[in-house]
Amino acid sequence: MPASGSVSSGKVSQVTPGSRFPLGALPPRAQVRAVAADSVVLGVAGLISYWLTTRVLTLAYSVSADDDALGGMWAVIATVFVFRDSNIKSVAAALSRMAATLVSLVLCLAYLAVLPFHPWGLATMVGLSVLVTALIGRPGDEVTAGITTTVVLVVAKLSPHDAWQQPILRLADTAIGVVVGLAAAWLFLRAVRPRIRPSESP
Repeated sequence: MPASGSVSSGKVSQVTPGSRFPLGALPPRAQVRAVAADSVVLGVAGLISYWLTTRVLTLAYSVSADDDALGGMWAVIATVFVFRDSNIKSVAAALSRMAATLVSLVLCLAYLAVLPFHPWGLATMVGLSVLVTALIGRPGDEVTAGITTTVVLVVAKLSPHDAWQQPILRLADTAIGVVVGLAAAWLFLRAVRPRIRPSESP
């Protein structure tokens, strides 16, 4: 039996629950077009996020070429994170991403302002990120906050000079990625997706 979402006998089966855009109501060819359009829009959005972070943001401030590339990667991750199947879900994802990043910013900035990187410090800050996120009523953002804190502190170890700047830079990268992701989701839902439904039957 072919898995759900696979290609069998020349037709595309129902898209599985949890896929980015629910396309089960569309005929097979329209499903393929919708997934292709989704992929293209998201890919272009990721490219824009990377370019804005590594080419435009660096005009204002740049630590190193490697750090710029990391910032571009972080922005692309944020873009992918907020690109959802409805504007409401995209906004909720954006709020989640920014809330987790802000928690990480405050904790990492306080830590790096007085102490250098240390594995025990990393463990403590990750634990505090999870704890603080839960205490402010956003338990769903715990994982994102922990991941962000880990990235910030490890990068601070690799670039120990002015390490306290890392949380601020990652916040800027995240903000760029979130804005681009929201714009891309809105564009897809308003301008691209309505054109996918074909007039003819499959």
